[in-house]
Amino acid sequence: MEAGPAGVGAVPTLLGVDEAGRGSLVGPLVVGGFVTTPETAARLPGLGVRDSKLLSPERREAVYAALRPLGRCLSIALSPRIVDRSVRAGGLNALEARAFAGLVARSGASRAFVDACDPVAPRFGRTVARLAGGRVPVHAQHRADREIPVVAAASIVAKVRRDRAIARLARSLGDGLGSGYPSDARTRAFVRERLEGSPTPPPWVRASWRTMETLKARPTARTLESFP
Repeated sequence: MEAGPAGVGAVPTLLGVDEAGRGSLVGPLVVGGFVTTPETAARLPGLGVRDSKLLSPERREAVYAALRPLGRCLSIALSPRIVDRSVRAGGLNALEARAFAGLVARSGASRAFVDACDPVAPRFGRTVARLAGGRVPVHAQHRADREIPVVAAASIVAKVRRDRAIARLARSLGDGLGSGYPSDARTRAFVRERLEGSPTPPPWVRASWRTMETLKARPTARTLESFP
């Protein structure tokens, strides 16, 4: 299903946009989009479309496969280095707004719905609309992935494509990478091991994350238990 240009005679289309991997320690931040007609968007809940966090990996893959004939799946992957530059400049929300706007501009949709990362959701919507050229109305809302089906579909696109990127990374680096999130003990152990003896963090790690300081820290004194 291709979206035509907005205007007289064009088929109205809706775009949902969401991200996956914002808080990850490893791998890309993926912004996903899903474009479809209003009629199809209304059918999405009945097809099992939910916020991707509410679905198992296997179920996400199954729903993603079901989505593909019903619309267009779009995504932008932002590497750890790009994320790091934005975090150090205090501009992670601005980076997301630009990526969201990139999908809005690419989509050809009549209207866009996005999950807001800004505390002031309408402001985020205005920013995305402006960066996308100002021709597409953008509705931004907190928890949009839970409440707006086309955004839930976008969250599945983002999560599936990020999961696949992490799987490719794991195949290239070896077993033990885990999910890539700092809450994952396997991921922390894997990154800590790779940091040993390395003067600079590897390019697949978010070096700007506070977790990195903990992982790089080394004990400076022996504990009582370490003495015989």
